[in-house]
Amino acid sequence: MSNHTHIVMCVDQEKAKKWTNEEVLLRWHKLFKGTVLTRQFLEQYSRAKMSEAEIKTVLSTINIYRKRLIDISWFMRLLNEYIARKANKEDDCTGRFWEGRFKSQALLDESALLACMAYVDLNPIRANIACHIVSSRYTSIHNRIVKKQKGHHPSNLMPFREDINCLQKRCIPISLYNYIKLLEETSRKQHQSHLPAENIVTYSFIRDAGFTEMQWHKATTHFEKCYGNFVGKEAILRTK
Repeated sequence: MSNHTHIVMCVDQEKAKKWTNEEVLLRWHKLFKGTVLTRQFLEQYSRAKMSEAEIKTVLSTINIYRKRLIDISWFMRLLNEYIARKANKEDDCTGRFWEGRFKSQALLDESALLACMAYVDLNPIRANIACHIVSSRYTSIHNRIVKKQKGHHPSNLMPFREDINCLQKRCIPISLYNYIKLLEETSRKQHQSHLPAENIVTYSFIRDAGFTEMQWHKATTHFEKCYGNFVGKEAILRTK
């Protein structure tokens, strides 16, 4: 958006735990220079000359890097810093760019994920920046549609159910086709709320997710205000 961003992300801690020491350093060095010792550690010839104390120091540093690479605060810090520097350069000014710290909400189940994705992907349309998801640039759904037309799947986005075997890998539990239809129908309802309810298609997976038509409308128009720090069904919220 023109003055803020929305991101729906999945932090895969189990995958991060399986990264080798070398992979952690390679990922970190894409963002930062690291230290003399971490750079030396990645070179087999140089590593052979390192002392036991130096290697111990590197391993300790790797543990810190591994935690930071899956830390949402670190991710947002780097993203916001990049945007702020670029914006200040364009405006030829200095100083604070963002109004405050980012806000986050934990999505605890599939229904929360689906509602939040729809809220974010339809944001430009609600703001009258775009008239349809196909022309809604800078959204994940626009990226998915463009890639799909070329026969590809965006490598930086979690796949939908039909793209992979969901028993083997994380995926969004709905097909891309149904998700697009869901967005189109939700957008139509938001802009033409005067239409009688019988003219609005209510998909079975919305009902299965525990939403009424009114609840779905409120969630996809005022998601941040409707929920607190945790979003999910009551049974899951009681465990938090």
